[in-house]
Amino acid sequence: MPLKPVSKTDESPSSGILYVVATPIGNLADITLRALDTLRSVHFIAAEDTRHTRKLLSHYDIHKPLVSYHAHNAEERGPELIDRLRQGEKIALVTDAGTPAISDPGGLLVTQALEAEVEVTVIPGPAALIAALVVSGLSTHPFAFLGFPPSRGKGRRRFFTSYAAVPMTLILYESPQRLQRTLEDILDSWGDRRISVARELTKKHEEIFRGTVAEALEYFSENVRGELVLVVQGAQEKNEPEVLEEDWKEELGRLISVTNLSVKEATEKIYSQYHLSRRVVYQEALKIKKT
Repeated sequence: MPLKPVSKTDESPSSGILYVVATPIGNLADITLRALDTLRSVHFIAAEDTRHTRKLLSHYDIHKPLVSYHAHNAEERGPELIDRLRQGEKIALVTDAGTPAISDPGGLLVTQALEAEVEVTVIPGPAALIAALVVSGLSTHPFAFLGFPPSRGKGRRRFFTSYAAVPMTLILYESPQRLQRTLEDILDSWGDRRISVARELTKKHEEIFRGTVAEALEYFSENVRGELVLVVQGAQEKNEPEVLEEDWKEELGRLISVTNLSVKEATEKIYSQYHLSRRVVYQEALKIKKT
């Protein structure tokens, strides 16, 4: 059932507002004036890590109550926040770095707020995936954000297999501890494509590696530290040689007339060799068999 839209002009005291506020991904200067105004104006701030957010607030002399909202307490804390929104309070949702709801539980709170017909608005700003994409040197359109790969098992294998043929730039997040393994899986499943690895974006030790996946494996062979964003070239179309109709029909006739293969066997061989429509090949094989 479609959700009833909440009017942004509704000033009713019974209607709170959830502000999804983007915060710096490293450099504290990368925050918008609107974000600062919002953090100062809300009743309280829901933060992924209150200790981390307190440093940001202290830097800008902002004094607002903080409550934790993270992956381990989202199911319990979410309904509490929704109740307070329904009572008319204004809440700012922030993550440790960047825009909430991207690879963090903020998306769940947004969904719950919308289902409760609470107004949700965004205060845009930094996002690591966009920052890494625009300096990667790879195509910025189209692109697909894949988040963190599953850590193990069938889900991880399915992840890399599923996106192997996607013809667009792919963006992943990864931890330093799993970087080598992920680069190996990309090389095995997607091939030796061009890749950019952004480390510690906007921070003192920011580093952007650009090269091939194999080169990245060698470059990051030592211990790696910091937040990582991987931007990988999309699957490229293969330039298949043009298949001439007379060539495959001649080969089909030879298989049936000379090697005495059945219609089914000959069809499968031509289908596999030339990547044609199995139905078209089969119909042609029947014609040859009758002559």
